[in-house]
Amino acid sequence: MTFKHLLTYIVDMKYAERCNAFLRHFLEKNAPAAIELDYNTPFQLLVAAVLSAQCTDKRVNQVTPALFAAYPTPRAMAQSSLERLHGYIRSISYPNSKSKYLLGIAQKLTELFDGQVPADTKALQKLPGVGRKTANVVASVIYGQPKMAVDTHVFRVSKRLGLVSPDCKTPRAVEQQLVERLPQAHLSEAHHWLVLHGRYICKARRPQCSKCGLTTMCRFFSEVQADDNGKA
Repeated sequence: MTFKHLLTYIVDMKYAERCNAFLRHFLEKNAPAAIELDYNTPFQLLVAAVLSAQCTDKRVNQVTPALFAAYPTPRAMAQSSLERLHGYIRSISYPNSKSKYLLGIAQKLTELFDGQVPADTKALQKLPGVGRKTANVVASVIYGQPKMAVDTHVFRVSKRLGLVSPDCKTPRAVEQQLVERLPQAHLSEAHHWLVLHGRYICKARRPQCSKCGLTTMCRFFSEVQADDNGKA
């Protein structure tokens, strides 16, 4: 197959073919499929996930040990104050808002759920600062539910690879198509693979295509190569 034919093949690939190629690549590599946030309990993961919004997992992992030591349970955190919580997370993005979220989460978990993190995503989204993405992360990682949490990496990489339609404009639309096209048995793994691939290889500004093993199925790569050939 010539390079020109390869590019044509990539463009013409069906969604099922792309999804199968994507899964086969990571399954054959036995690639790690785990969240990079540090936690020991469902409550800790929920807190870490809320803190990670528009912040790196690395920074969150630097902050949470002291926070979790001071507040190991929702009941303990519910008795804190905004000022004290802010002191623990002041180096996190948006510490004022997130302090309010953490205190509100701890209070609601204590009052409504007996200090337990619910498995139901609708119940989770009733907690302050918990959106659909965070709820899906908790439901998937903690409770093993086949959920697809769509963050900025999943949104970008799934569109670049061509796993979803180019006209998907929202995280919800991307989530819906990924859930429809990927087998439930690998949905949670696929979330982590997309996140990690986007974090370390398929970066937003400078995707490292030379280090990527998915170029033979990647719609973005085929478009870039076709464009470069047209300019030559």
